Amino acid sequence: MRVFLVTGLPGVFEGFLDSGIVGIAVKKGLLDVNLVDLRDFTTDSHRSIDDYPYGGGPGMVMKPDPIFKAMKWVRETDESAGDRGFLLSPQGVPFTQAHALGLADTEGFTLVCGRYKDVDERVRQGLGLEEISIGDYVLSGGEPAACVIVDCVARLLPGAVGDAESARTDSIHSGLLDCPYYTRPEEWEGMGVPELLLSGHHAAIERWRRKESLRKTALKRPDLLDKLELETKDRELLEEIAGEEDIDISRWIEV
Repeated sequence: MRVFLVTGLPGVFEGFLDSGIVGIAVKKGLLDVNLVDLRDFTTDSHRSIDDYPYGGGPGMVMKPDPIFKAMKWVRETDESAGDRGFLLSPQGVPFTQAHALGLADTEGFTLVCGRYKDVDERVRQGLGLEEISIGDYVLSGGEPAACVIVDCVARLLPGAVGDAESARTDSIHSGLLDCPYYTRPEEWEGMGVPELLLSGHHAAIERWRRKESLRKTALKRPDLLDKLELETKDRELLEEIAGEEDIDISRWIEV
């Protein structure tokens, strides 16, 4: 997979691309990340990529010319990745695991990192970039958001994660939050491990994990359950949970 990161601050990505699962994917040749420095596409002596907004007001605006030139270069270098371009912006649609799964099945994509007050509106009008956001808050620029997206996608590439089953069962991937996990020691600071997990009864353990996953989701992120088509066994587990917790499950099943 080939990814292009169009940015005015390429140094932000130092370390990130050499570390963790992203670093493993890069070293294995599964992921090729190209940093495209917007300042290389400027013409003035200061290599400026921003200017004051017309009409006045606080803040600076990213100039359209460097972004257009950078995207032209990307599309000439790799048409597939260049045509699948995204502008990282708080105005974009929320990035989800579904987006990550979709991108992981492509040959590549491009992320344009916004910064300052905003990008010149003609970037949106002229480049046909899909706007995407990682959350309802404001960052100093799109670079941290780009790291999030690259990390999400990289770990889905075959061979990037040593245990592919682990990646497929992470929270959110299945639509639910994940169940609790425990490791050694068996008892720590007076807190033990649920006996069932030590029993070796695999079917019972899987049922417990599904139930605890449903419990966590109902308590912490009920909005995720709203999006799922629950199977009969999940409805039965939710009824059990409702008898143990102060949870109104009527929004998901008839009681």
